[in-house]
Amino acid sequence: MDLQLKGSVAIVTGASRGLGRAIAAGLAAEGAFVLAAARSTDALNELAAEHEGQIEAVGCDMADPEQVAALVPKAIERFGRLDVVVNNAGIAPAGKFTDMPLERWREVFDVNVFGPVALIKAAAGPLLAQGSGKIINIGSLSSLRGKPVLAAYSSSKGALVRMTEALSGEWASLGVQVNMIAPGGFATEAQRQVIEDPKMLERRVRKIPTGRMGDSDEIAALACYLASPLSNFVTGSCYTIDGGEFAKL
Repeated sequence: MDLQLKGSVAIVTGASRGLGRAIAAGLAAEGAFVLAAARSTDALNELAAEHEGQIEAVGCDMADPEQVAALVPKAIERFGRLDVVVNNAGIAPAGKFTDMPLERWREVFDVNVFGPVALIKAAAGPLLAQGSGKIINIGSLSSLRGKPVLAAYSSSKGALVRMTEALSGEWASLGVQVNMIAPGGFATEAQRQVIEDPKMLERRVRKIPTGRMGDSDEIAALACYLASPLSNFVTGSCYTIDGGEFAKL
């Protein structure tokens, strides 16, 4: 199926590894040009080298709103336009509620909420002016149900759900679709401790009805669909991609 992404331009944050890297690579494989952003520039440069001419690497700290907002003019300067924003970058520090200082909560919200807000606000001008565009926010099952020892992360990703819904209503008639993806357990670097420990992996997989963890290419396919014109009637939705785990809860 032709997703009609050839020549479109996307910004993907947190693209140096894991799900973000897979989404950036997936969009490039479909013919899109990608401005890939993350703090780890070495990994980003490797990604760009693998997709020469399709992916441009740029260092960015999502906790710095000025750096985040600058991604939009950089994408337009490099590729001539902007069509898609994928807010994937995030941090998930674990700890008991009583042990986590307020400063750590602020850091989580700076990266997970205010970073995406800054990027969407910067992208609003060109997207609304051209009357088309896609915003894709990447959350977690924690977006939908709070998890113990992840209170700050769950709260921040829950906020993204509400923002996705609210913004989709504002921009639906203006040609811009806003959606969210809530992934479950994926076999990425972030889950290395689980993957490399047979007992931990067994316990984790036991919660997933499909009996396995997800492959990053599977979320890339969903993101590419939501980035494409084929999803123009889809907005305000949060898609779980988790092997049936949330439905089982």
